Amino acid sequence: MDYFRNIIQKLGIDGALFFTLIYRGLQATGALFTIVFIAAFLNKEEQGYYYTFGSILAIQIFFELGITAIITQFVAHETASVSFHNYKMKGNPLASSRLSSLLRFCINWFIIVCLLLFVTLIIVGFIFFNTFNTSSNINWQFPWVILCFSTAVNLFYIPLLAFIEGLGYIKIASKIKATQQFVLILTSILFLLLGLGLYASPIALLVSCAIPPLYILFSKIKLLLKQIWNGLSIYKVNYFKEIFPLQWKVAISWASGYFIYQLFNPIVFAKDGAEVAGRVGMSLAVINGILTISLSWMNIRIPQLSKLIAQRNFTELDIVFRKNFKNANFFSFLGLFISVVFIIILNYFSFSLGKRFLSVIPFCIMAFCAFINQFIGGLAIYLRCHKKEPLLIYSFVIAICTATFFMIVGSSNGLMGIVWSYFFITTFISLPWVIYIYITKKKQWHTQLY
Repeated sequence: MDYFRNIIQKLGIDGALFFTLIYRGLQATGALFTIVFIAAFLNKEEQGYYYTFGSILAIQIFFELGITAIITQFVAHETASVSFHNYKMKGNPLASSRLSSLLRFCINWFIIVCLLLFVTLIIVGFIFFNTFNTSSNINWQFPWVILCFSTAVNLFYIPLLAFIEGLGYIKIASKIKATQQFVLILTSILFLLLGLGLYASPIALLVSCAIPPLYILFSKIKLLLKQIWNGLSIYKVNYFKEIFPLQWKVAISWASGYFIYQLFNPIVFAKDGAEVAGRVGMSLAVINGILTISLSWMNIRIPQLSKLIAQRNFTELDIVFRKNFKNANFFSFLGLFISVVFIIILNYFSFSLGKRFLSVIPFCIMAFCAFINQFIGGLAIYLRCHKKEPLLIYSFVIAICTATFFMIVGSSNGLMGIVWSYFFITTFISLPWVIYIYITKKKQWHTQLY
């Protein structure tokens, strides 16, 4: 028992991380299980639509505008002046009132954002699929409308969970996410088994959207949220003076991320059709599933890192960061290595499932790039916890390079041209640039008054 306890301590697994890993593990394993059922119950063209749906839905990043990450950081900085006991808050009235204004901002902001997202997704989806639709036999219209509505509803709860995480109740937020993900997986598989085809995922997502409000309504966290909501006084967070100067920079960085990470499928769908796009999508589902788990070591520490920065405890900050950064990189390498072996086995023994993924060489290249992105992501989290966005120019330039390379090289060299372009940009431009920013900004910020 002591042996396993020591391993858990070395890996930095506490209650919050445990439930976060369950949530991320459900995301990853759910993606793997869903892959099997998608391969069994969707044809190759439907598979292409399924994963291209996901890539287009990712444009919600243009509506989030990085606000969810900012909410967690701002809330965590304010909690440095208050304390929580038995879901009750005590401490600095100024910080309590500012937390109330942040909570109200979350709700009001995302009501508008969700409505705009729903309308925009429908318009963009219909334009894209009507332009590049290669099969008149696929009924994608109604599934797309339902999926757009489900996505907009789901987006509304994301900032609220980010707020709860910022308060330090990461375990509760992770439980909610894990429960929702579990329901999503079960209903997705059930609806695929029932033969709902492309309707399965949209309806499953809509069903799972009931979990966050129900969990909050029947748990004690609602008492704390109610106290914070009613705690507003004259002290408020000024959006234009405090949030916006950081948000517009994070927004550009996050929006740039769409062109860096989500442009694969739409370009392949338009260039090579739904079948090839499906293979790309399924391969990325495996790779991204691994990254969602490995980055958990970093993501759950955002409130803690932000609080340590607010307290100017840089020594403890670096100790916590290095430990979790090392664990994240180790798991990422291990998981990606196993996935590569899995693809090699599928191809070597000519399993039919292997035809639903990319072949060995492009998959290996994508896995390598994913590990580099995991490394970059960890450094980015550390930097952004300072309530600053030093990756603005980097993200914008990389997005332009990625989109340009993909469109030019992809049009002449197809899928392999896109894959090699991604390898070159990630390895020889992104990685050294972010390492340089990390070293210089850390030295600058920690040697001046913050």
